[in-house]
Amino acid sequence: MKSKILMYLFIFSVLLLIFQYVNSKNILDKYEEDIVKVKAKVADKEKKISLLEDKNFELNYFNIDRNEDALAYFEAQGYNTDELVPAILDGLYSMNNYEGEDHPIVPYVSMTDSKLLINKVRILNHKWIIANFTDGKYWGEIFVTYSIDENNDLKYKLVEYLLYPTIN
Repeated sequence: MKSKILMYLFIFSVLLLIFQYVNSKNILDKYEEDIVKVKAKVADKEKKISLLEDKNFELNYFNIDRNEDALAYFEAQGYNTDELVPAILDGLYSMNNYEGEDHPIVPYVSMTDSKLLINKVRILNHKWIIANFTDGKYWGEIFVTYSIDENNDLKYKLVEYLLYPTIN
């Protein structure tokens, strides 16, 4: 009787070991499968990030922040570019606070009940700016040059402009 109990215990132990082995193998196979999938996703995302970084670099090509020659031009004149670039932007945006119908730099008058406002500004280099404006319905772009006079005042000069036609 004792030998039968030991035999049953031995068989039960062997079955338990086989069950644990199969279960562990299935779990490990599942983890390996998941790891392969995650690695493939990570590689795909890294490739997308690299492409987006390249695209971002190309899109920021005409930007004063990436233009070492333009920044060196200002630095050679003794200006702190960390303060000057925001001052140039603020100067254009401050033109949005105007009285009447005529915007100080945009050569159009609003055709709606709202004022023309400069929305986006990109400083291209140490002389040129491109900006977009709108009154909520109509919109366009302006090309502006800027300079700093002997009194360290910013002067803006409108060079080109356009108003996009509305599509009905």
